[in-house]
Amino acid sequence: MPTRGGLLRRRFMINASKFLLPAVALLLLASIALWPEFNRAADGARVVLHRLGATIDGARLTNAHYHGVDERGRPFTVTAATAAQSGTDRIDLTGPDADMTLENGTWINVKSKQGVFMRKDDQLDLSRDVVLYRDDGTTMTTDSATVAMKAGAASGAAPTHVEGPFGTLDASGFTTMDKGAAMQFWGPVRVEMNGVTQ
Repeated sequence: MPTRGGLLRRRFMINASKFLLPAVALLLLASIALWPEFNRAADGARVVLHRLGATIDGARLTNAHYHGVDERGRPFTVTAATAAQSGTDRIDLTGPDADMTLENGTWINVKSKQGVFMRKDDQLDLSRDVVLYRDDGTTMTTDSATVAMKAGAASGAAPTHVEGPFGTLDASGFTTMDKGAAMQFWGPVRVEMNGVTQ
C-alpha cells in the first residue's frame, strides 16, 4: 500500500506536470517559429561586422574602417582614427581618410582632421584641413567639403587651393564629379599655368 507521503508526492507531480508540460510545448513551438528570425539576425550581424571593422574602446571605435561600393559598382573605403555614433545614422570621425578608385585605375584620396559620416546616404562631411589628392599629382586643400561616396562627387564652399601638373589655382569653391575625374571651380578664380597668370 502506498504511504500518505507517496500519495502527496504523486499528486504534486501530476499537478505540476499539468502546467509544466504545456509550457515546455509552447516554448518549443515558439523556438521553431522564431528560428528563421534568429538566423536572419545572425546573418545581418555578420554583414555589419564585415562592412564595419574596428576595435571597441568604451563608447568609441578606434581604427574604424568602412567598405562600400558606389552606384556604378566601384569600391571605396573610409577609415578613421576614432568613430563615435551620435545618432542612428550619424558617426562622428576624427582623422577620416577615404580612398576611391575609378574604372581606369585612377586612385583618389580625401582626408581631414574631423568629419561626419552619414551611413544611410554614404555621405562624408569633412572639416579642418581637408586635402584631396589624385594620383596624377593634383592636390587640393580647403577648410570643408562634402563627399557623396555613392555618387562619386564632392563639393565645398570654402576658399580652395589646387596644385598640380598644370600649375596652381585659387578659387572660392569647387565641385568634383565622377570621383574627381572632372572638377569645376567658381570665382573669383586665379590660375597660374606654365608661368602665365589668368
